[in-house]
Amino acid sequence: MTTTTLQGELTVERILVIGTGDTKADELLFMRERIEAVGGVAVMMDVSVLGDPPYRPAYDRHAVAKAADTTIEAIIASGDENSAMTLMALGASRLARALHDKSEIDGVIALGGSMGTDLALDVALALPLGVPKFVVSTIAYSHLLPPERIATDLMMILWAGGLYGLNSACKAVLSQACGAVVGAAQAVVKPDAAKPRIGMSSLGKSCLHYMVRLKPELEKRGYEVIIFHTTGMGGRALEAIAAQKGFVAVMDFSLQELANQLTGSVVNSGTDRLENAGRQGIPQIVAPGAIDMVDFPTWQTVPSRFIERPYHAHNRLLASVTSDASTRKEIARAIGEKLAAATGPTAFILPAGGIQQWDQEGEPLHEPEALSAFVEEMRASVPANAELHEIAGHINDAAFCAKALEIFDRWVAEGIVPPGRGHAA
Repeated sequence: MTTTTLQGELTVERILVIGTGDTKADELLFMRERIEAVGGVAVMMDVSVLGDPPYRPAYDRHAVAKAADTTIEAIIASGDENSAMTLMALGASRLARALHDKSEIDGVIALGGSMGTDLALDVALALPLGVPKFVVSTIAYSHLLPPERIATDLMMILWAGGLYGLNSACKAVLSQACGAVVGAAQAVVKPDAAKPRIGMSSLGKSCLHYMVRLKPELEKRGYEVIIFHTTGMGGRALEAIAAQKGFVAVMDFSLQELANQLTGSVVNSGTDRLENAGRQGIPQIVAPGAIDMVDFPTWQTVPSRFIERPYHAHNRLLASVTSDASTRKEIARAIGEKLAAATGPTAFILPAGGIQQWDQEGEPLHEPEALSAFVEEMRASVPANAELHEIAGHINDAAFCAKALEIFDRWVAEGIVPPGRGHAA
């Protein structure tokens, strides 16, 4: 069904329903019923490998295999269940994206255990921000899910009681999920391109507050500024949108998630943090905000390597320690390596006077020797393809914002960054 209207102006949301119909037909048919009960249309996609479902899907396993440039027979013969479902994930992702691009679906919901969730995560990543994506999973919120596999606006719910067959607990979960995805498709206000978008990273204003000055200045220039909270998934969202070329420029000034990832903290954004803007050739201005702090869950014990370091419990979820000089030098080298891989214009601002609010003199995290060690290593690590701009002041000083705007305005004047809406050329 490709029609989006019924009875004049009444819209009908078409929800792509993905699952293995050969083993989960009862659940998937129940989902179809609930989607239709709240006014949606269920578009069924079957990602079974070994058998066919007892219903006729709009897109069967043969169509999914074809979208992966293969056949279901070849997928069955590929080796094992992992390789088979990886190929089905490729086909499902391509097919879902094609349906979206042809305006034939308004949202997607997928059902699965670990195998189905693995496939569903790829499908969600293939769809842009603003397309409702809901995954009903037996491993929702699990640490089995690496940050880089999670789409920017993915919604998940735990498939409680969902191992085998329908039951009252399972129905409660599935019905909520179906109502949620139809409601999201009805209510969503999708991003538009009215103004060129700039991605900016930061922590809360008590730690980093350059965005308070920069955001209105960039808005005066005709840009929309989207600021990401770098506590793990914020940086993930920044990277995901950059990977889809969703920004005209990136101001990546809070790299704490990179420090977390290098030191083994689960509070990270994946191994590709600080890579996607550069990989896509997006102009980026980078600074090392808060790289001296390492986050970990408050409810866990302090990691052994940080047991003697200054400690702060932010709340019952998140705690921080500071890293020593050796670790900060390691982080500096990693930043340099990632900048060296950038294919687009890159500038690095090095605030020698400090990189977060509490590292200043008189503050609890003031460690001038460790800061100096980082600054020295960072000077040596900025690659030849990146401009190095060192300022004597602190990252929260007005001078830092002035330098960022100076670089940005020059890039606009040189045509590196497109002008903002209403910007005088």
